Amino acid sequence: MEFVPGPAIHRVLCADCGTPIVPNSANLCVACLRNTVDITEGIPKQASVSFCRNCERFLSPPTSWTPARPESQELLAICLKKLKGLNKVRMTDAHFIWTEPHSKRLRVSMTIQKEVLTATILEQVFEIEYLVQHGQCPDCAKLAAKNTWKALVQVRQKVPHKRTFLYLEQLILKHGAQKDTISVKEVRDGLDFFYSSRSHAIRMVDFLQSVVPIRSKASEQLLSSDTHSNTANFKYTYSVEIIPICKDDLVCIPFKQARALSNISPLTICSRVGNSIHLLDPSTLQSTEITAPVYWRSPFESLATVTDLVEFTVLDVEPSGATRGKWISADAQVALSGAFRSSGPQGEDDMMDYDNSAFANQIFHTRTHLGGILQPGDSVLGFFLTNANFNSEHFAALPSHRIPDVVLVRKSYPNRRKKNKTRGWKLRSIAKEAGEEGETGGGRGVVGRMGGRDQKKVEEDYELFLREIEEDEELRGTVNLYKAKNDAPGAGSGLAGGKTRRKGQGQFDMEVDESQPLVESHAANGEEEEEEEPDFPEVKLDELLEDFDEMTLEDGHEI
Repeated sequence: MEFVPGPAIHRVLCADCGTPIVPNSANLCVACLRNTVDITEGIPKQASVSFCRNCERFLSPPTSWTPARPESQELLAICLKKLKGLNKVRMTDAHFIWTEPHSKRLRVSMTIQKEVLTATILEQVFEIEYLVQHGQCPDCAKLAAKNTWKALVQVRQKVPHKRTFLYLEQLILKHGAQKDTISVKEVRDGLDFFYSSRSHAIRMVDFLQSVVPIRSKASEQLLSSDTHSNTANFKYTYSVEIIPICKDDLVCIPFKQARALSNISPLTICSRVGNSIHLLDPSTLQSTEITAPVYWRSPFESLATVTDLVEFTVLDVEPSGATRGKWISADAQVALSGAFRSSGPQGEDDMMDYDNSAFANQIFHTRTHLGGILQPGDSVLGFFLTNANFNSEHFAALPSHRIPDVVLVRKSYPNRRKKNKTRGWKLRSIAKEAGEEGETGGGRGVVGRMGGRDQKKVEEDYELFLREIEEDEELRGTVNLYKAKNDAPGAGSGLAGGKTRRKGQGQFDMEVDESQPLVESHAANGEEEEEEEPDFPEVKLDELLEDFDEMTLEDGHEI
């Protein structure tokens, strides 16, 4: 094969330094060309970025405030928007240069290209230093000024517990409905949500109407007016009242309304609460749904709530075969918990109120909707209606043969509650900054900040709410559960302790409840530990979400 030499490369000497180079239009080497032409001219080498320390957001030109982590792509985009003259060059690379975490400087290395002469492209790497200037964004400035809200949503429910608002708080967090709220204040029968815009308040009212049965009323207050420009400044208030009926409550519907609802039995229990209330007759499995407009035309109240539940022991269960959804009708024989046992010493603290009465060893026959889950020997919670006295004209008008002795509501797991076990999951809560108007503590959850005489009651309501989440799979599907990381066994107990402050993005801190049952171990008192219920509804690992606010780097810095 004949060797064919390649074309010869002709070189010329650089016009300035005499270095042999490939010929170009300038006849200059790269070093001399950089000394002659500066393609970074017109691009500032120093700039500043504004940072709000309260909400941890950076000012993105021209007026928007954006949350951004250190050395993130979002922060790099904000820094590049601050530079002028980038439209005249081609940027090929940009990245942060490491600086101390406490430093108020950001260093960015940038690589740009530009055609300086005909068919001659010059590339140059240079560094830009940004000064981080601390300031306040408009939202945080309104928070600091106090009384600058434009709209208020007052949510109320006249019930003696906080379970509804604990559940409502989780729904708000799940759907992100709190993002426009500038402040939250707890009052006696509910919560107050403050907004800087009327549209944000209307959006919250619409959200509440979609998740709970409510009625709302709007009002406005004139602050100032200008007769020359025909403008006025108002403050808007939206009053929202939630129907005072909760899950597992005993309800007596008025006779006229019961006949209109498919002639259902007036004595029912509330099986579920959504944007309407669902009532169930446990003896016939007949159910009905009452919407908020229908309820407020003829309102009625609950006869008894979950605080009035009494524990019974199931002696026998015989399913009748009638089925409606997950409910199965059954004939059950029950007795008061602890019946037929030997009498304890006088003055024993754990003796029930009925132990010394005529009902202590009596067997009660009733029909229940829990035939699918009850077995002989199980514990079940229900309402004890024998000789009950309710202040209700509708209940007093019921024939005696239509009033059962016992109305069973849900299965109970007493052995599980005697064990001092830490829950492997937790809930998030909307927290409030310490020092805000109406705040008495150091920044706690949205429910339970009033303290004083109500604090113990709120802790009990919170524990009942956690148990409902554990035992009701349908309820768990409507809230977000997160994996708990307990550093020490027994750390955290309900609402009273075990809370970890985590800094969040936006106007709120996210407060985490490291929760466990508020019970004491009977084994510590020398009692024999009983076996755990095999059918206890454990929360599965695939139902839990990762808590990214707690994830940290190996060196301890938050990400």
